[in-house]
Amino acid sequence: MTNSGSERPGEFELIAELFAPLANAPGAFGLTDDAAIATPPSGHDLVVTADSLVEGVHFFTTDPPELIARKALRVNLSDLAAKGCAPSGYLVTLSLPSRIDARWLRAFANGLAPDQTAFGISLLGGDTTATPGPLSIAITAFGHVPQGKLLRRAGARPGDLVFVSGTLGDAGGGLACLKQEACSSNAIDRAYLVDRFQVPQPRIALGQALVGVASASIDVSDGLVADLGHIAESSSVHVGIEAARIPLSPELKALWGTSQGAILRAATAGDDYEIAFAVPPENCELVRRAAIGSGVSVTEIGRCEAGQGVILVDEKEREIPVTRPGYVHF
Repeated sequence: MTNSGSERPGEFELIAELFAPLANAPGAFGLTDDAAIATPPSGHDLVVTADSLVEGVHFFTTDPPELIARKALRVNLSDLAAKGCAPSGYLVTLSLPSRIDARWLRAFANGLAPDQTAFGISLLGGDTTATPGPLSIAITAFGHVPQGKLLRRAGARPGDLVFVSGTLGDAGGGLACLKQEACSSNAIDRAYLVDRFQVPQPRIALGQALVGVASASIDVSDGLVADLGHIAESSSVHVGIEAARIPLSPELKALWGTSQGAILRAATAGDDYEIAFAVPPENCELVRRAAIGSGVSVTEIGRCEAGQGVILVDEKEREIPVTRPGYVHF
């Protein structure tokens, strides 16, 4: 029975009305069972990742539910992209406070539908529960990559060059606009930056093109410096980043400027969902082709050397102090 008002439907009505239409993969069984089947293509490994978003931490209570849904899904797809995977399906678990009604849930489901089409994926299942706490959305995403070819954090070697896709800091600028900490006087610039915060762009085509090309890879979710720190630790290398090479959008430059402080803020803000990766020098031409083929810009920003840790340096190779390398979860 369809609930046409704003009252929240029961769990099974919720599944049948809003989420079963999204479960179009054969292994999802139309969400009529307790589990689904996720089978990778022959010769591929199944890859799984999970991320959660919590109201008041990762999004605002006033954010449109369609955009919350898209961000929740896309941050998981960004993880798969950085691993070189093609995405295939996902699970969604919703912990719903009492104020979330049928209207909100329909809008949330409507936000997932076009992204499923855009990325060629299907809902496979999940769970819904009530909570006295804030709204929480947990997604587990599935993808596949040729066997043995997963791009990992480990694998970078001294001498490898470090690249990053797209531009950095835009999401941080958008968040600053939403929090009214700073805001561009240009409405078009503001809309661009806010969109970068609310609707990440997972670099799936680029990630797949980097398989067999990059030696290590990670998506930039917590901040460039922090996330390259994970590559440095896992690969047992030292990563030097040239601050002047960090790519900034014209919109962010108009908001924050191009000072060393602005560059540092962009390199540590987080929520970029770009790909940072290391590449042996002999593969640089393949990186250029991957960028052209995927339609995503890439910028060389540093190199790996023997040692440990990450540093940011200025034009004279002087270390720039970094007190907070990125977002801290705990």
